[in-house]
Amino acid sequence: MVKYKGVIFDLDGVICHTDRYHYEAWAQIAEELGVHFDEALGNRLRGIGRQQSFEIILKSNDRTLSPEDRIRYTDRKNEIYRAMLVKMTPDDLGNDVRKTLDAVRERGMKLAIGSSSKNTKFILKRLGLEIFFDAVSDGNDIRFPKPDPEVFLIASERLGVSPNACIVVEDAQAGIEAAVAGGMDSAAIGDAIYSQLAKYRLTRLSDLLLYL
Repeated sequence: MVKYKGVIFDLDGVICHTDRYHYEAWAQIAEELGVHFDEALGNRLRGIGRQQSFEIILKSNDRTLSPEDRIRYTDRKNEIYRAMLVKMTPDDLGNDVRKTLDAVRERGMKLAIGSSSKNTKFILKRLGLEIFFDAVSDGNDIRFPKPDPEVFLIASERLGVSPNACIVVEDAQAGIEAAVAGGMDSAAIGDAIYSQLAKYRLTRLSDLLLYL
């Protein structure tokens, strides 16, 4: 008996790894502003949206900016980030990820992306996955970032699969919290394995196949 009918994958840190691009882009913005930014602060930004990330950077430095300047700097960060993403190709999709996605598809399950990134479709195209997934829910669709479950609930709705028949694969604590809040089981990979809320913990993405 099939346990799940839909699998919702986070993008960054699960399907591909763009953390280094985010870090480098935020580091450039921090340098322009003359504020502190390091890996510890960068890790706090994983799984959340651009505006919320910038708010964390500013608060950690006791800085305030006008709404206009916030938009200007976050737009600038996105320009830097997207320029780096152009370097991505289908070769950046690891063999374990490719084989896992194909295996899930072969089992007859529906696949979706649930990501806070507004660049999701651009990244999928760079990876050659623009038509692979049955549904995509991203930062362009949501009002509330993770740990709010909105991004995953939209993905579930677009798949036509009830939340309790979906499993979410996430690498960030905020994403695990969002999955649970949405009534979905979760499989943690990367730093998310330390979350007590995760139902499963994966060493590599293909471990997911053990639980479907």
